[in-house]
Amino acid sequence: MNIEEWEAGVPQEIRDDSLWKMESYRLGLFLSDLAWVDAGKLLKDVRSAGMADQLCRAVSRISASIAEGYSRGTGKARATFYEYALGSTRESRDWYYKGRHVLRDKVTTHRIKLCTQLIKLLIRMCSNEQQQNIRLTRVSRVR
Repeated sequence: MNIEEWEAGVPQEIRDDSLWKMESYRLGLFLSDLAWVDAGKLLKDVRSAGMADQLCRAVSRISASIAEGYSRGTGKARATFYEYALGSTRESRDWYYKGRHVLRDKVTTHRIKLCTQLIKLLIRMCSNEQQQNIRLTRVSRVR
């Protein structure tokens, strides 16, 4: 399944939310659906069964943290949740690498690239929110 096909199946109520405009949220949500299938494969091998749970937990926190951060009123609070999402994305990439012995090379490469794309977006988001917080702090000091 590619992201365009997947997006068509996402409920309209989610796609109508302004949060949906954030690429990082959409990619995180897409990755969580992919991880659901991947975890099923990991569960079939006793050596990677524990990874399945860890992968699902890490991946599911990505879009959830972005959603929570998006809903916060200050740049500092948003940055905190975007940093949580960043940590969860890096953890997910780590679990995907470890699961490469069970998952096909093509699947592992795709998931690692998707995580890396998300990491780059989240680093930029964190930086933007932190810079906004610095500017606001400076303005409030001048007043």
